[in-house]
Amino acid sequence: MKLLLDQNLSPRLAHALAAIYPGTLHVRDVGLQAAGDATVWSYAAQHGYAIVSKDADFHQRSFLLGHPPKVVWIRRGNCSTVEIEEILRSRHADLLAFERDDQEAFLALG
Repeated sequence: MKLLLDQNLSPRLAHALAAIYPGTLHVRDVGLQAAGDATVWSYAAQHGYAIVSKDADFHQRSFLLGHPPKVVWIRRGNCSTVEIEEILRSRHADLLAFERDDQEAFLALG
């Protein structure tokens, strides 16, 4: 599963998660650090990424538009990059199941 990490997440996560989520990138890696949600959405859909964000906007967009792309919403308030990495690592099986599910567009992790 390839993840596209939103601007509100640390770019360091892409490298930290590369072994478990090959191909993972941060929006900064593809020149989208200042892009609007619609542009990030389109990029993720066109390139086979699931968007990972702490922003509820992508959650809402997934309800309106469905998928692709799929959206993983990190539902944690103020937390460290290490905590987000641990969430994504510990829920790896859930994320892979989510990726295979043709019906689901959105997954909340907390």
